[in-house]
Amino acid sequence: MDGIHDLGGKDGFGPVPVDTPDFQHDWERRQWALSEIAAAPGGTIDWWRHGIECMAPMAYLSLPYFEKWCLNEMAHYVDQGVFSTDEVLAGHPDAPGEPARSFNAEASLQFARRFNISYAVEMSTGPEFELGDEVRTINTPVSGHTRLPGYARGHTGRVVAYHGGHLFPDAGARGTHEGGHLYTVEFTASELWGEDSPDAVCIDLWEAYLVRA
Repeated sequence: MDGIHDLGGKDGFGPVPVDTPDFQHDWERRQWALSEIAAAPGGTIDWWRHGIECMAPMAYLSLPYFEKWCLNEMAHYVDQGVFSTDEVLAGHPDAPGEPARSFNAEASLQFARRFNISYAVEMSTGPEFELGDEVRTINTPVSGHTRLPGYARGHTGRVVAYHGGHLFPDAGARGTHEGGHLYTVEFTASELWGEDSPDAVCIDLWEAYLVRA
C-alpha cells in the first residue's frame, strides 16, 4: 500500500545500518522463533506483511523492528479469535489452555517440513515478456498490499530473468490464491533517482506491475 512503510529511495531517514547484529536483545530471538513456528492460523505471508503496513505511521516509524512483529502477531491472533484483546492487555488467558504436546524427533521433523513451502504455481498462459525486453512499471495508487516499491513506479527497466509463475502477493494479502509471471527487472540508478551513476538496481516484479515500454 502507499504509506510510510515504503521507505526505499526516500530522503531524510539517514543511512541504512549494515553492520548491526541481527538481534539487539534476547527477546527478539524468541519473537523471531514464535513468528516462524507459531504464526496465527488462516493467514498468508502477504497478509502478515500487510498487517505491519496497516500500523499507524508514527508507530511504524518509532517502534523497533521485532516489536512491530510482536504487535502484528498479536493482532492476527485476535483477528483469528485465538485470544481476545482483553487477554492481551491482561497478559494471560481467561482460562488455562491445554498442555503443550511433547514432540519426538520424527514429529519435530514433520513439523519443520511444513515450512518447506514453494510459492511457484503452474500458469495457464505464457509470459508476456522475454529476456532483454524493455518494460515500464505501472504508476497507480495502491490501497492494499503490493511488492512494487514506490521509488520504482513509472520507470523503465530491462527484463534480465524470468522465474515462472509465483503466487501474486497483492492477491494473497486479500486471501486469494492467484499466480502471476515473475521477472527480475534491472533499472539504472540514474533512471530511478535522476543522478549519473554506473550502478544498477534489480527488482523482482510480477507481470501485473509491468507494461511494454
